[in-house]
Amino acid sequence: MARVLVVDDEPGLRSFLTATLERDGHEVTPASDGAEAFSRLATDEFDVVLTDLKMPGVGGLEVLAQVRAEHPLAQVIVLTAHGTVGTAVEAMKLGAFDYLQKPVGSPEELRLVVRRALERKSLLTFRESVTRQRAGSGRSTFRPGAKAMAAVHDALGKVARTDATVLLLGESGVGKEVAARALHEASARAEAPFVALNCATLSETLLESELFGHEKGAFTGATAQRQGRLEYAEGGTFFLDEVGELRLPLQARLLRVLQERTFERVGGNRTIKANVRWIAATNCDLEAMVRDGTFRDDLFHRLAVFPIRIPPLRERAEDIVPLARVLLEELCGELARPVLTLSAAAERALLAAPWPGNIRQLRNALERAAILVEGPVIDVAQLDTPPGERTPEERLSMAGVEREAIVRALAASQGNRRKAAEALGIGLRTLYEKLKKYDLG
Repeated sequence: MARVLVVDDEPGLRSFLTATLERDGHEVTPASDGAEAFSRLATDEFDVVLTDLKMPGVGGLEVLAQVRAEHPLAQVIVLTAHGTVGTAVEAMKLGAFDYLQKPVGSPEELRLVVRRALERKSLLTFRESVTRQRAGSGRSTFRPGAKAMAAVHDALGKVARTDATVLLLGESGVGKEVAARALHEASARAEAPFVALNCATLSETLLESELFGHEKGAFTGATAQRQGRLEYAEGGTFFLDEVGELRLPLQARLLRVLQERTFERVGGNRTIKANVRWIAATNCDLEAMVRDGTFRDDLFHRLAVFPIRIPPLRERAEDIVPLARVLLEELCGELARPVLTLSAAAERALLAAPWPGNIRQLRNALERAAILVEGPVIDVAQLDTPPGERTPEERLSMAGVEREAIVRALAASQGNRRKAAEALGIGLRTLYEKLKKYDLG
């Protein structure tokens, strides 16, 4: 559940946005104009703000400026009519997360952009807690002492000074997007937008449109021209997550963009420059996919100019407890409760668990514990950790951990493979490949 402020002077659209988000479990506060939004922002905290750009009196850009000044972690999504798309792009440059063009196409389009906004806020909150921890102890929670993470940190620092394309490799949940954002903020492009696109969350048609934009009439439902995410990443960093999920036709088009630094919108013929720094990430074995013919060899070499592997938690056990403490502090802030601590037994349990879902799974376990515990100390009873201590041989078996994670996800979703793939943080196609690999039917 998130706290959302909806600002629009059109009663019909305001009601639609409010009702859709409330059905998803969010706590929604409607405001009929910018002045009322200012009043709400002065007394309440919000995770996401949806605001129309053109309103009588106080407009959307003023609302954006107020949010950025008073609530820097809140994510702003602007609503724009067809004739004001240029203003929406300007709002992106001023710090808006994304924009929706009116009329909003569907409830699912709204849910998708709000979900992405919440994911970004979660990452920013995490990074802020990392900064606080670093200021207090001089140690980064991105590498709280692990030798494996020291190598990652050093590599990020060196490549940040260049404009080289970076390929982040690692299992689901290890923090690839956190690393990508850290790389962006340490680069010369830090003041320009950081735009992320997850290749596993959209169909091929929608993914192409989301990446490159489209012209009116390019396909069914394309009722107006729309700029793609690549276009409003101009001058900044474009993060292409789960790049192994791209189908071959879209791989060919992406290769052309990387080679020529230009592209066209879907259904268009006007050439647009792509002045961005590329970062890609995957949990797939791209070299194996190249051998299988499911990933282009030339695209792989274009993306893997500077590969960085982020190790899983089981390879950096010394990170687990310090990271858990930082995550727990962040969660207590989000849950509006006093700071919690971990008992010695709970810390031992965290160290003993294999964490196939890595940081994401660790955070989920701590959030559940923070909700369940009644006192100030979390003990083993409140922790939902992956089962059993493992032998050193089992800890080193990535295949064994991966197979177990898939089995558990399928059991939790009662065999629904789409839901299992979402829980694992991988695409449906990748899940089917792994089911075949591990003979899981």
